[in-house]
Amino acid sequence: MDITVSLIDGSQKAMPAGSTPLDLAKAISSRLADDALVAEVNGQLWDLNRPLDGDATVKILTTKNPEALEVYRHSTAHLLAAAVLELFPETQLGIGPPIESGFYYDFDRPTPFTTEDLEKIEKKMAEIRDRDLTYDRVWTKKEEGLEKYKDAWMKCELIRERAGEEFSEYTLGPKFIDFCRGPHVPSTKKLKAFKLLSIAGAYWKGSEKNKQLQRIYGTAFFSQKDLEAYLHKLEEAKKRDHRVLGRQLGIFAVDDKVGQGLILWKPKGAIIRQELQNFIGGHLRRQGYDQVFTPHIGKLDLYKTSGHFPYYADSQFPPLVDRDQISEFASEGISCAELSNRLEKGEIEGFLLKPMNCPHHIRVFDSEPHSYRDLPVRLSEFGTVYRFEKSGELGGMTRVRGFTQDDAHIFCTEDQVPQEIRGCLDLVKIIFNTLGMKEFRVRVGLRDPDSAKYVGNPEQWDRAEAVCKEAAEQLDVPFTFEPGEAAFYGPKIDFVVRDVIGREWQLGTVQVDYQLPQRFDLSYIGPDNKPHRPVMIHRAPFGSMERFVGVLIEHFGGAFPVWLSPVQAVVLPISDRHTDYATQVHEKLVAAGVRANLDLRSEKVNAKIREAQLQKVPYMLVVGDREAENQSVSVRHRKQADLGAKPVDEFLELITRQIAERSLDE
Repeated sequence: MDITVSLIDGSQKAMPAGSTPLDLAKAISSRLADDALVAEVNGQLWDLNRPLDGDATVKILTTKNPEALEVYRHSTAHLLAAAVLELFPETQLGIGPPIESGFYYDFDRPTPFTTEDLEKIEKKMAEIRDRDLTYDRVWTKKEEGLEKYKDAWMKCELIRERAGEEFSEYTLGPKFIDFCRGPHVPSTKKLKAFKLLSIAGAYWKGSEKNKQLQRIYGTAFFSQKDLEAYLHKLEEAKKRDHRVLGRQLGIFAVDDKVGQGLILWKPKGAIIRQELQNFIGGHLRRQGYDQVFTPHIGKLDLYKTSGHFPYYADSQFPPLVDRDQISEFASEGISCAELSNRLEKGEIEGFLLKPMNCPHHIRVFDSEPHSYRDLPVRLSEFGTVYRFEKSGELGGMTRVRGFTQDDAHIFCTEDQVPQEIRGCLDLVKIIFNTLGMKEFRVRVGLRDPDSAKYVGNPEQWDRAEAVCKEAAEQLDVPFTFEPGEAAFYGPKIDFVVRDVIGREWQLGTVQVDYQLPQRFDLSYIGPDNKPHRPVMIHRAPFGSMERFVGVLIEHFGGAFPVWLSPVQAVVLPISDRHTDYATQVHEKLVAAGVRANLDLRSEKVNAKIREAQLQKVPYMLVVGDREAENQSVSVRHRKQADLGAKPVDEFLELITRQIAERSLDE
C-alpha cells in the first residue's frame, strides 16, 4: 500500500507505506540524501529515519535551511553529554537544549569542571564524532525508565512529569542513551564544526530553590568557516564588553555595599546620560510633550488598580508597611506570611517601589478635568522604576534592579491613535539614525486569545492590534507579528536593533492600551458634552537609560561620537613652559562649550597621548613652541591619528559643528 507525499514545490510522490523521509530524499536524488539533516513533516521536525505514518507534506532540510541548525546543535549537545560520560562516568545528566547562539548541557558532578576539562571533552567529542555513530530513537515504558534511572534523580523527575505511559530516548552508539524528545541528525559524521565555550553554575529548572548544577555552554555551525566567524565575533564582543569598558572609562560602577543591580552613574556616565536626555528632550518639546515628575513610591492600592500587583508580584520588591503598624503586628505575634496576606487583601495599607510610571501619570492626567479640545495630553518623565530581578540574571547595565525609563504616556481619542503612534515611531527612528543604529526590525507583540494573562474587551484588543499592525507595515523595515508577546493591557511594538557586530538588542517600545483608562475610570468631555474614555499610549524610545547606555558602550566600543563623549578634547602641553598657552587654549575650548581637559602632568607627551587614546578621547591637542607662536594646536584624532597643525579657531569651528550636528563622522 502506498502513501502520498506532497513536496514543497507542490508536486506529489507515491511512496511505500512505512517509508522514511530519508527514503524520500534518496528517491529524489542521491545528493539530497547525502545533504539531508532532518525533515519537516506536516510542519513538525522529524528524524530522517522515522517512518511516515500516512499521507504527509514533507520538506527535506539541509544546511541551506536555518531550521536545521537547531536540530544540529541539539545533536551536538548529546555528543557533549556522551563525551562527558566517557571521561567522567560518575556524572549525572540534566538537560541539553539548543539555544539561540549554540547549546548547553547541565551536569550534576561532585567535582567542578575546569577549563582544562573543556579541552579534554572537546577532544573526546571529536573522537566520538569520527566513530560515525547513529542517533536512534527508542521508546521506553515509564515504569521501566524509572527503574533503569533510579539512581539518576533528574531523569526520574522528568520521566514522572511526562504524560503518557512511555517516553522517547535517543541512543548514540552502543554505550550512550539519553531521555529526549528529538529529533536529531542521522549520525555524528554530520557534525562538522563545534566549540565548547564556558562553564557556569545553573539551578535545576532555573529555580534557586533547586540544586545547583554545572552548565557547559558550546556552539556549533554547519561549517568551520561559520564557526570561526562566530568566534571572531565573540572576541570582538569581549573587547566591547560594557562591564569592562564602563569600568575602564569611568562611566558607571556597581557596589556590593549599595546593592547588586543598582547602578552608580559616575561623572562621565552622567554626562552621556544627560546628553541623551537633552537630545530627546528637544524632540519631545517639538512634539508637544509636557514634562512631569512623580515619586519613586506609591500606595499598593494604586498598583492593584493598574494590575501591576499582583500580576508581576514575583518581579517586584516586597511591599512596605507603616512602621507603627509593623510594631503593632510584632506585638501581636503576626507572622510575615499573615502580614503579606493582609496586604494582598487590602486590610493593611502598604506602599510599593514603583514598578512602572504609568499609574502615576494616570493620576496626573486625572488630577484635573479635560475636554476633547485638550487631547492629546502627552506626559513625559525620566522616571526611575524598580524590579526585583534574580541575582543570577543581573548583568552590568543591561539587566538591573533599578532603572530610569525615558517614559511617556499619551492620552488621546481613539481617532487620534494612528497619528500619535506614527509620531512615537518617528521619534524612535530619529534616535536610531542619529546614533548610527540603522539596522533594526520591529516586533509586534499580540495577545494569545487562549491565555488568561490578558485583560479587557476582545473588540478593543482587535482595534488596538489592527493599529499596531498597520503602523508596522508602514515603517518600511522588517517586522514580525508575535502572538503571546503583548503586555497584559495591550499590544506593543518593540524595536530590535542590530549593533555593529551583528548582535540584536530590544530597545524602544510603543504600546496601545484601552485597559488602564478603564481600570482607573478616566474620562474626558467630548463634543456631545458627555464623558468619553481616552485611549492611552505608552512610549519609551530608549527603553531604560541603563540598558540603552550599556548597549551604546558596546555599539561604539566606548569610542562615543564627539557630541556624546564625556571628554571631547584634551590639551597636552609638551613641557612645563607651554603650560600658559595650553591653559589659554583650554579656557577657549571650555568657553565655546567644549568638554575639554587640560593634562598638566609631568609626563612625556607620548605617554599623555596613549592615556587619552585609552580613554577614547576624540581629539588630542598637542601644544609646544611652534603652536604657541602661531596660535595653533597640533591635532591628533583617536582614529585618524595626526591631522596636522590647525589654528585654534579653525579647530573650534570643526568640533563645535560636529557637536551641534550630533555628527557620527570623524
